[in-house]
Amino acid sequence: MLAQTASAQQFSKTFKASQKWLALPVKNGAPKKNVELWIDGENERWFDIELADGEPDWYAYLDISDWKGMDIELRVDKLDAASKAFNPIRQSDEDKNEGVLYKEKLRGQFHFSPKRGWTNDPNGMVYYNGEYHLFFQHNPYGVKWGNMHWGHAVSKDLVHWTELGEALYPDKFGPMFSGGAVVDSNNTSGFGQAGKPPMVMFFTGARSWGQGLAWSTDGRTFSKMDRTVVHRINKDNRDPKVIWHAPTKKWVMVLWVERENGQNSMQFLNSPDLKHWTKTSITMGGRGDDRYLFECPEFFELPVEGRPGEKKWVLTAANSEYAIGTFDGITFTPEAERLQGQRGRDFYAAQTFSDQPQGRRIEIGWWRTHTDKGGNSFNQSQSIPMELKLVPTAEGLRLTRTPVKELEVLREKTYTVKARSLKEGGSNPFADIQEELLEIRTTIEPGKASQVTLDINGLPVVYDVAKQQLQIDGVNAPAPLVNGKLSLIIYADRIGVEVFTADGLLFMPVNVNIDTTKRSLGLSVKGGTAKLGKTTVYGLKSIW
Repeated sequence: MLAQTASAQQFSKTFKASQKWLALPVKNGAPKKNVELWIDGENERWFDIELADGEPDWYAYLDISDWKGMDIELRVDKLDAASKAFNPIRQSDEDKNEGVLYKEKLRGQFHFSPKRGWTNDPNGMVYYNGEYHLFFQHNPYGVKWGNMHWGHAVSKDLVHWTELGEALYPDKFGPMFSGGAVVDSNNTSGFGQAGKPPMVMFFTGARSWGQGLAWSTDGRTFSKMDRTVVHRINKDNRDPKVIWHAPTKKWVMVLWVERENGQNSMQFLNSPDLKHWTKTSITMGGRGDDRYLFECPEFFELPVEGRPGEKKWVLTAANSEYAIGTFDGITFTPEAERLQGQRGRDFYAAQTFSDQPQGRRIEIGWWRTHTDKGGNSFNQSQSIPMELKLVPTAEGLRLTRTPVKELEVLREKTYTVKARSLKEGGSNPFADIQEELLEIRTTIEPGKASQVTLDINGLPVVYDVAKQQLQIDGVNAPAPLVNGKLSLIIYADRIGVEVFTADGLLFMPVNVNIDTTKRSLGLSVKGGTAKLGKTTVYGLKSIW
């Protein structure tokens, strides 16, 4: 130890970095303290943390491996002299906490969540060097929102994820807010190396409120430009989404900008090299509490199913309301607007993968799960991955969402239930199924029944036949019958259900903690007879 002082106002210790991690004791709900790490006269890390003076709920782990052998000054504001938070300072070459990681009671078993800390928006989703890269808004030091970093996980199959640690740390631009990523295949940016096109990432610095740029040539180490590539346009502007527009051979950025009087807008920009950007056009959204085209833009082109050669562009934002139209590289011209993308609860800020090798448009959204309980060391989740398609309907073109086929690898047990008639008070066709994690694929013809209820481990999924409406935990969604039938695909995890019907025209995610001790599946009807079509139920295994 080279220096040591402590007081109720300011705490400072200098220690030599000798291991990979600095262990930070966290007590959920404790007063927040500001922590800074100073190395060689530079403030390299700073964050707020609910610091445990006594026994912690869990430890957060800060990677200090870049400074091994160097002196680090640790500063904490307003730390009581009797505090044991850093007495002693704990270093470790292992990142671990007590208990079995990923088996926690409220841990989603096939939904990505970080090992520890808070997560929200998915960021920078891109396929690069044979891996799907999922970046995400992350607070590594607490289970509440704050300290925004870009966390980072990779997957070969969209299902099993390996968390790699923080990719982008707060810097002079501020905390790292949301954005996107692309593969610069032609090295227009000049950041690539021979045979190594760069992954280029765009983020909002939540101090400068400009759009920053980072890049990588290995998908593991990241560099940042020392300036913003798009300066602040207005008081609130953020969440850059970048795509390559092949017909004009230019990059396009879509950026949410709040205009005067709370007017939401999407600002379009062009660039030849990802570093220099020119404003081109603006698409207006809602105003004030009307959240149409509010934050987290997503913009992509899709073929129209069943119409060879026809394609349309889709512009959407955080609440999944979307527009369909045309785009010439400069201006997006809507042909249909304010279309509903989902009808569930707390599904937000969804993004799609850039550079997917088969050209599929695959989406993941932030799912605001109820995981902030007790001494939990993690909070919030991501949805399952879904494939988006554009289909003709009687009302016009619409987006569909369906679970990606890769999820089939989770099927561990298969239950086949034959078609049969259902009557009020009759036997339960699913009585033999007792699984915690479920994929259900069924078709029900309500007939003369007034209500059909599928009970999933104590969670009723109710279909009101007269209203043609699904009802789950207080959430209602229109689900019109198709040829007199209700088709359902349901994924049920500990943290809620994701329901798909009408070939994906309705997506209904409902975040609700399901009692894992209730292993039962039931189907019942009221008011008359109904018919159950051939049904397959799968017991799923954990991704962890």
